[in-house]
Amino acid sequence: MSETQLDSAATDTGQPDAETGEADEVSDYSEEADGSDPAGPTDDVAATADDGTDELEDAAELEDAAEELEDAAEELEESEPDPLEEFMRELRMLPGDWYVVHSYAGYENRVKTNLESRIQSLNMEDYIFQIEVPVHMVTEIKGGKRQQVSEKVLPGYILVRMDLTDESWAVVRNTPGVTGFVGLSSRPSPLQLNEVASLLAPEPEPGAKQAEAARTSTPDFEVGESVTVMDGPFATLPATVNEINPDTQKLKVLVSIFGRETPVELSFDQVTKL
Repeated sequence: MSETQLDSAATDTGQPDAETGEADEVSDYSEEADGSDPAGPTDDVAATADDGTDELEDAAELEDAAEELEDAAEELEESEPDPLEEFMRELRMLPGDWYVVHSYAGYENRVKTNLESRIQSLNMEDYIFQIEVPVHMVTEIKGGKRQQVSEKVLPGYILVRMDLTDESWAVVRNTPGVTGFVGLSSRPSPLQLNEVASLLAPEPEPGAKQAEAARTSTPDFEVGESVTVMDGPFATLPATVNEINPDTQKLKVLVSIFGRETPVELSFDQVTKL
């Protein structure tokens, strides 16, 4: 082959072949081998920008979720039922009416046990449903230590939930230790549900501030002084101071209940002077 033909062949190497297209393949391979991709850096910048936007969106979503949780918690707190109202609702669903039965002082629990036995032996379960001796927790100091003890709210009284008939009345009335029903007439009168709730509803937990106030308060009462009950089942009722115990920060007052004066022990902060 002559030199002229060799030069012509070398010159035609980069030209496209109309039939095979081999020259185009060589050109594409060269660009890839060269490593110069003009779109590469632009794509990286775009990806970085997208990542930043996603992070901001995620942060905003987290803040929205936190706010929604706070709103839900507030709504839950606001929607929590009042314990007294809830207890009243439960009382309304129970059969029978509540009556007050008077017993010998100190025999309340024994009368309850005796009455429960008579209900079973005389088959009165369909008429007499529940017997309660109302109690509440008080703080006493024994041996220099404070302790919570159970104390009767109404000494000498028992609450009975029942359907009042001649037979059920006789079963209760003839129970040993019972002196009679409480009422303004010959036929016993049932209690109002709010009166029952004030005697039987669970007591709320005392706050630390209230307990501290009870410990630091000083006695400023006199025996025979008239006061008003501010807390507990006898709130708003007038009372007369009968005993003062500075060590336990307690008063014994006489409250008129069902036409009789009944002794009740209260903390200093549960009464106020008239």
